[in-house]
Amino acid sequence: MRELHFKDNFWNTDITCTSGYDNIIQHLNDGRRTCKEIEDFMKASTLKRSLDVFKLQTENVALSHQQLANTIREEAKRLEEFREKQKEARKKIEHQMDTLHKQRATLYKKAMESKKTYEQKCRDKEEAEQNMNRSATTSNTKQQEKLFLKAQQAKNSAEEADNIYNSNVGSMGKIREEWLNEYIKSCEFFENQEVERISTVRNTVWTHLNQLSQQCVTSDELYEDVRKSLEQCNIQEDIEHFINLRRTGDKPPAPVPYENFYSNQRAPPPRQPPPVNSRRAPPLPDSNTAGDVVYSTVTEPGYSVIRY
Repeated sequence: MRELHFKDNFWNTDITCTSGYDNIIQHLNDGRRTCKEIEDFMKASTLKRSLDVFKLQTENVALSHQQLANTIREEAKRLEEFREKQKEARKKIEHQMDTLHKQRATLYKKAMESKKTYEQKCRDKEEAEQNMNRSATTSNTKQQEKLFLKAQQAKNSAEEADNIYNSNVGSMGKIREEWLNEYIKSCEFFENQEVERISTVRNTVWTHLNQLSQQCVTSDELYEDVRKSLEQCNIQEDIEHFINLRRTGDKPPAPVPYENFYSNQRAPPPRQPPPVNSRRAPPLPDSNTAGDVVYSTVTEPGYSVIRY
């Protein structure tokens, strides 16, 4: 079967008519078709069917992307809830540990201050006893009793400072044990939280990547439908459909002939020569230039009044 082509089907016998050319240009440039015939053409063409499949599958791809976006938002929301849950649970442990840290620091400071006091009292006691022993042979009884009383007071102060220091060290020991136990529990709790966090984040990212991979597969399957539809697109069939719909003719205009005005006029009947006159006719011009008027004589065949 002979293929149809634009060059054979958009002629018009009127050389001034451009309807065939206008039809082609309208077909090529009419992006927003309002003409019913063009709409019918587009509905019938194989390219339009391919474009419809492309539009449909593109919308399906967009829909799948939207579904993926919704899934990602849900995953992000679950991850946020998990993070907040861990944060609240960690707050309780952190608050408890902060309290123990403050108590430990306070008791440590108190123990160190009582230690300084205890050491100073011990030095005072030793100094008082040394003074009492040195004056045992040189001082009178009254002076010795005074030194003895001072040494005794220093001893009592040292013993009291020793008890306070020992008590503070004991309290420090208790809070240390409590802190050690709670610190171990906190470490175990924080470690479990970290294991859970790493596992959750890992699984979330893994799932997200699987979703993205599946989205790529889904998109490619949808695009493959478009490719298959494009394979069914018959260019020549679409061309012939348009030609059959809007053809104007298969014959070009005939050449415009040259038509001489005088050649179409009917020659006048010959005239009889006038009677001979004895007078001589005036002489004819010797020559004429191009474009000058030439007067013909009566005796010329094809007589005309004026010839150019």
